[in-house]
Amino acid sequence: MHTGRFIFSQVVDFFPERDFRRIVAKYSGDYKTSALSSWDHLLALSFALLTFRESLRDIEDCLRPRQHQLYHLGFRGSIARSTLADANATRDCRIFEEFALLLIARARKLCVADPSGIDELDATIYAIDSTTIDLCLAIFPWASFRKNKAAIKVHTQLDLRGPLPVLVHVTDGKVHDVNWLDSILFEPDCFYLLDRGYVDFGRLWRIAQADAYFVTRAKSNLQFYRCHSRPPEGEGIIADQVIRLTGARSKRDYPEPLRRVVYRDPETGKLLVFLTNNFDLPALTIALLYKARWKIELFFKWLKGNVRIKAFYGREPNAVKIQIWCALAIYSLLLIIKRQLGLTASIHSVLAVLSVSMFEQVNIHELFTEVGLSNPVTDDPNQLVINY
Repeated sequence: MHTGRFIFSQVVDFFPERDFRRIVAKYSGDYKTSALSSWDHLLALSFALLTFRESLRDIEDCLRPRQHQLYHLGFRGSIARSTLADANATRDCRIFEEFALLLIARARKLCVADPSGIDELDATIYAIDSTTIDLCLAIFPWASFRKNKAAIKVHTQLDLRGPLPVLVHVTDGKVHDVNWLDSILFEPDCFYLLDRGYVDFGRLWRIAQADAYFVTRAKSNLQFYRCHSRPPEGEGIIADQVIRLTGARSKRDYPEPLRRVVYRDPETGKLLVFLTNNFDLPALTIALLYKARWKIELFFKWLKGNVRIKAFYGREPNAVKIQIWCALAIYSLLLIIKRQLGLTASIHSVLAVLSVSMFEQVNIHELFTEVGLSNPVTDDPNQLVINY
């Protein structure tokens, strides 16, 4: 007998179902489809990612014994690996992309007051980078990367508040990181943190022309002359210079002065050289800004380790993209749950608790507050306890 709502169905409540169905209608996601609806498809993949299922068979084996409970979990039909495989291969991945971006936008509103990590700045700070996901060439021949290797790249623009990905683009492994900058609309007065792989002065000039700021690492073969130096203020700051580029192509692509900050990390002793178009912030703040770029590396590490974007449930490009967008939707969902429930635990802890509690029938608050999870211990198990 059903005695309460399952945790999974309470998690599903945080999905804006009406908005999802609007997106499905936009892309005709359920047109001439009766076996597996888009909503059930989303729930099946969400369940798989939240509970660390390893394959479509694993998803089916986990849900099959609970056929009589699927309705109470939120499903409206049965789940079979064959229909899941067909849906992964054929259903428009833009449905899941648009839905993930919708969840990200909602999560950003909840995280708008979060610190960015740089106390002196109220501006929005973005980190831009990509992560490469290695694949088996025999299974994913469409993702050919090298002679004996396949790979895809997930290009990401991360808002350090949250942190949350605001732009994501999936390509094959051959696409160079810097090419993705051409598709970004840079926001005025925002900071963009980039590693040396994105040093292309024509593209950096686009950031400057948009009245935005960038901080990046200088390459060792940078050709420049020093216009003048500033006093090196701040721990670890060795030089703070205003420079102009002298390379034939670089000075044409970036005709204005740049700021060059030389910094020695007090912890590692490593010498780092930064380039930026911001001349107002202290040199040490520029160094700390670039250090904050590490958040995007931690974000990629979290995704790969917790929501399965290193192993996929399908072999087709469409299936891979659907799973990546679902993983980003789950990441945003966990942040939304954490904020709306007022939890102090990390999203890793939230995921760990939810992953082993999907079939429990308690209020979701009780998983994290421990209210009502245990009864007071008495000498007589049949004795009633009176609460004053």
